[in-house]
Amino acid sequence: MTSLPFSIGTSYNPTNHLTPTLRLFNPRIIKSSAVKLDETKYSATKSALLSRREAIGVGFCFSFLDPKPQFAAAEGGASPPCEFTAAPSGLSYCDKVIGNGPEAVKGQLIKAHYVGKLEDGKVFDSSYNRGKPLAFRIGVGEVIKGWDEGILGGEGIPPMLAGGKRKLRIPPALGYGSRGAGCNGGSCIIPPGSVLLFDVELIGKA
Repeated sequence: MTSLPFSIGTSYNPTNHLTPTLRLFNPRIIKSSAVKLDETKYSATKSALLSRREAIGVGFCFSFLDPKPQFAAAEGGASPPCEFTAAPSGLSYCDKVIGNGPEAVKGQLIKAHYVGKLEDGKVFDSSYNRGKPLAFRIGVGEVIKGWDEGILGGEGIPPMLAGGKRKLRIPPALGYGSRGAGCNGGSCIIPPGSVLLFDVELIGKA
């Protein structure tokens, strides 16, 4: 799977545009980030983790190759401003479309499309550009905390329903924190302390 709800991974190689850079998966899963998994198990599961956590960073490479992200077309062009509602955790959300399907269940393998931006509007990843949604298990730490909470719901946040589209504003504590992501030689794709903005479309069970 090659999508990006992030953990940071292999560096971008200009000779191979398919090399994943960021992953939207939990940055703590990769040793170079704030690793959550037991490091003694890391080497034994490295291949599996990398293949599953390429969700949100691989697309970053393609964002440079395609200066006009195709998610704009997928969303039908410009849309009215979205008014965010803040939750106690610091996560903010705004529902653009309320789905009519079932809500995701913790531990379930689901699929979602997304566009990730920094506060300045710079797109760092888009599954729409790759033409393939991200598949991951929700609520078990495979993606950043802001995604788990933003999709499953929590205090002050209703769960997303399949078919729904939601904007998320994720504070650093629920994203990549003080480490940032995709850092190489002092430069980071996602700088330390970044607030992340995501457009998430929950497709449903994978």
